[in-house]
Amino acid sequence: MSVPLARLFSLDLLKAFVATGRRLSITQAADDLCLTQSAVSRQVHALEAQVGTRLFVRLQRGVAFTSAGERLFRSADPAVQQLQEAAAELAGGGSAAHAVTLTASVGVMAVWLLPRLSRLQGRHPGLDVRLSTNNRVSDLRADGIDIALRYAREGAVPSAALRLFDETLAPVGHPRVAQALARGEPCPLLEYDDTRTWLHWRTWLADASSPPPRRQMMRFNQYDQVVQAALAGQGLAIGRIELLQPLIDSGQLSIVEMACKPMKSPYAIWLLLADEQPREQVRQVADWIRAEAAQVRQWRAPAAVREQPAAATG
Repeated sequence: MSVPLARLFSLDLLKAFVATGRRLSITQAADDLCLTQSAVSRQVHALEAQVGTRLFVRLQRGVAFTSAGERLFRSADPAVQQLQEAAAELAGGGSAAHAVTLTASVGVMAVWLLPRLSRLQGRHPGLDVRLSTNNRVSDLRADGIDIALRYAREGAVPSAALRLFDETLAPVGHPRVAQALARGEPCPLLEYDDTRTWLHWRTWLADASSPPPRRQMMRFNQYDQVVQAALAGQGLAIGRIELLQPLIDSGQLSIVEMACKPMKSPYAIWLLLADEQPREQVRQVADWIRAEAAQVRQWRAPAAVREQPAAATG
C-alpha cells in the first residue's frame, strides 16, 4: 500500500538522496546539484529522519548504502531519471531520447569504464551517453537501457552476449606495501564483502602450503573502494588483474608474489545489447567498448594459474 501523496518526501530531498546514491559521495553529489556539501548532507539527514532509518553508512571516503537505502535507491533512481528525461524532452524537443544508456556494475564502471571514457568523448564528441551503475541484473528493454556490461558466468548471460575478456585474480598492493611484505612485515588484507567466494581471502589462500598468519581484515561493500584503499597503501587486495591493468602498468599497483598461485575467476565481463539491430548511436558506443576490450591483455602468471575451486559458487 502506498503512502498518501501529501506525506511523500519532497523532490529536493529525493534529488539529494539519488545524487548521493549515484556517486556514493556527498561531495560529488553536491557538485552535481550545484549545492554545498553541508546542504546535501542536511537533505540526506532530513530524508533519513522522514523514513525513520539510515540510508547511508558514512565511510572515510564517500558513503555506502544500508539495506534500506539500496532498496529505496532501486525505486528512486529510475523515477528521477524519468523526470530528468521528461524535463529534457520538454525543454529540448526530445533530444534526451537519443542518449545512449549504458549500465554496469559499480566495480566495472568505476575501475574499467570511467577511466577510458575520455577516449569515447574524443572519438564521438557529439554523442550523448547516460551512465548508470547497478549491481543487479536488469531487463534492458523494460528499464530503458541500451547497453549493459555484465560480470557473470557464461551460463548466466544470453546467447547473444559478447565475451569481452576473462578475469584473473592475484594479490595487488601499493609498491610500498609490496616492499614491506618482502621485508616480512605484516599488512592488512582488503576484501570485497561479496557473495562470490573467489573474491574472499579465505578462498584465495586455501591452497597455501602453510596457513598464513592472522592479519587485520578491512572489508568494503564496493570493489572500487577496495581499489582506492589499495592505491592509498592501506593493505593488500585481491586484484582483478584485467580490470586493473592500467594501474599496474603505470606502477600505481604491484602484483605481489605469495605462497599460493593466481586464480582464474569463473566470471567474465560481457557486453549485452537491448536490440539486435541497435540505432547508430548505440552501435558507436558498442563498437568503442569492443575496441577497448580488445586491448585488454589476458594476464598470465609465470607459474600455472589455478582454477576456481568447484565448491565456490555465486
